[in-house]
Amino acid sequence: MRVLLVEDDPMIGQAIQEALKDAAYAADWVGNGQSALDALARQHYDFVLLDLGLPGKSGLAVLASVRARDNPVPVLIITAQDGLDDRIRGLDAGADDYVLKPFEMAELLARMRAVWRRKGGAAAPVLSNGIVSLDPATKQATAPGGDGVLLTNREFALLQALLVRPGAILSRTDLEERIYGWGEEVESNAVEFLIHALRRKLGSTVIKNVRGVGWMVAKED
Repeated sequence: MRVLLVEDDPMIGQAIQEALKDAAYAADWVGNGQSALDALARQHYDFVLLDLGLPGKSGLAVLASVRARDNPVPVLIITAQDGLDDRIRGLDAGADDYVLKPFEMAELLARMRAVWRRKGGAAAPVLSNGIVSLDPATKQATAPGGDGVLLTNREFALLQALLVRPGAILSRTDLEERIYGWGEEVESNAVEFLIHALRRKLGSTVIKNVRGVGWMVAKED
């Protein structure tokens, strides 16, 4: 999953970005509202973490612009503005949830998972296509008749990208964009290597190759 972090405080931004990467997210970080809009215009994101107190264009202005463009990307506000009116304005402007600074990273990650489930119309915390299951909270995957196996961050990111859209074919570029953030070196044959590792752990039929197009997981009947 690719996340855009919009935070002007360097220490907070760096800490959140590192925590997101440790949690297997591809995380891009910008420090002002206009840079956020520019990033959203050129790159698909699965999630946005948005500070309200930004220099120049405010977080609320960014949110209004995003929703005016009919972009349904989930947005979680991170803010030190703890007044009720501020929270109401953010939610009414199209935010999906908020968390107040200071916060524990475990809470932020849990809120992100909860928002993602709601936006996807899923009540259960586990992603599944009826063949393989993936728990985002533990990074464990389970195939039929097998025990749960712990995945590496990038194995998790790749399998999550496929399970979010079962039946859809994702190209190499699609998958790389969900595994790597800005400035991260894309390793040669990384996608093939990760798929080979996942098949070894979960079974050779879990991920299907559509020759010349990409990869997919089957959609549940």
